[in-house]
Amino acid sequence: MLPLVLATKEFVPPSISDGHLPEIFPWMGHYGTGFGKQMLLVLLSVVLITGFFAWAMRRPKLVPGKAQWLAESGYSFVRNSIAKDILGEKHFKQWVPLLFALFFFVLVNNMFGAIPVLQLPSFSHAGAAYGLALIVYVIWIGVGLRHHGPRYLKLAVVPSGVPGWILPLLVPLEFISNFLVRPLTHSLRLMATMLAGHMIVMLAGAGAAFLLTQTHNLALQGTGILVILGSVALYFLELLIMYLQAFVFTLLTAIYVQGAIDANDH
Repeated sequence: MLPLVLATKEFVPPSISDGHLPEIFPWMGHYGTGFGKQMLLVLLSVVLITGFFAWAMRRPKLVPGKAQWLAESGYSFVRNSIAKDILGEKHFKQWVPLLFALFFFVLVNNMFGAIPVLQLPSFSHAGAAYGLALIVYVIWIGVGLRHHGPRYLKLAVVPSGVPGWILPLLVPLEFISNFLVRPLTHSLRLMATMLAGHMIVMLAGAGAAFLLTQTHNLALQGTGILVILGSVALYFLELLIMYLQAFVFTLLTAIYVQGAIDANDH
């Protein structure tokens, strides 16, 4: 993006396509996604997460070193602050592995957007967010069916204690909310936040480069310096948002699973 900005006297704002680099191995012409940088980063995240935790826990000690302490702290956070708090003592243990994997998978892929050279949060692409939300969608519906059988489909859309006369209005709304809107918001919240943060950083960098190199007005050049300073603050804000989105995605997964298990209470 920057070479394009520097090669013209007019500011060319970055677009979404500037954040989607050409595919490494394209296929299916213009209609396929191909294998691109985003897919490569998804695979890299699996290697990094597996490698770090395997290395940190290779020789566990009673008094942990820094790597073991970091790994155990991450595990304890997901176990106690998400799984145990949401699912309760009775059910949380069997769901810790899934929630642990989801949290760090989303977190690492988000953090790629803050790493120089990589500079691409994997979930700024809708396909990745849809795919992950679809996996969660299938899981919590399967949990509901396993615990309650086909009756779960009724429990999910017919709240207990509601007068019968209002059900014709309420049931369609509950169905749309639980089975259509829920997976869409679960995915789009993650994708839209990551894409927006990435675009803001791209816009700040492109704008600062233009003001500093293509203008001869000292006031505008000074503004470019201010933009650079502001982008540093935006960078740290984006780091916080990357963490929060990983937490929110995992937390909602736990809430959906808990709702499917305890559907009788609704």
